[in-house]
Amino acid sequence: MSEEQRALWDAEAETFDDAADHGLRDPAVRRAWTELLLPLLPDRGLRIADLGCGTGTLSRLLAEESAHVVTGVDLSPEMIRRAREKNAGTMPSPQFVVADAAEPPLPASAFDVVLSRHVLWAMPDPAAALQRWTDLLVPRGMLILVEGRWHTGAGLSAAECVELVRERRLEAELRLLDDASLWGGPISDERYLVVSRL
Repeated sequence: MSEEQRALWDAEAETFDDAADHGLRDPAVRRAWTELLLPLLPDRGLRIADLGCGTGTLSRLLAEESAHVVTGVDLSPEMIRRAREKNAGTMPSPQFVVADAAEPPLPASAFDVVLSRHVLWAMPDPAAALQRWTDLLVPRGMLILVEGRWHTGAGLSAAECVELVRERRLEAELRLLDDASLWGGPISDERYLVVSRL
């Protein structure tokens, strides 16, 4: 990504957590995300790559709730600075890397789970990014994508996302995320979860 995009996300970092689903400051919203994600991850201590991690909120949730070992990647140095600050004292302590999530500088076949929330749609080449992400997984590793097609017209439709995943994986399980508790209020666009275990 360009320096212009990096600067844009650096500027967004100051208010990024104001969105209910970004900061998870409301206990009810945090509980909703916990109840969404943790049942997908039945084991404790999994190695998780959180790509496009922003300020590290999901990294923190996963480390605190189930002792997962999380590596977060984000293009924005300011997002990563805030992620490290937010996660100070979290055990096990997530690690954070400033890098483009489209090409994460992480070892291949090293992660049990690759997680990304509202990032794939913004990739210049979603198919290429998704291939790199799946390359990070161990055999039978899990891909978890939270994506959407926004009311503005931007984003990926659920059908598009499922097709991208099925071009690379045997399975793509779709679940619509229309529960207002996840977002801090009602939504008017298509938001969904795609999980691939194979």
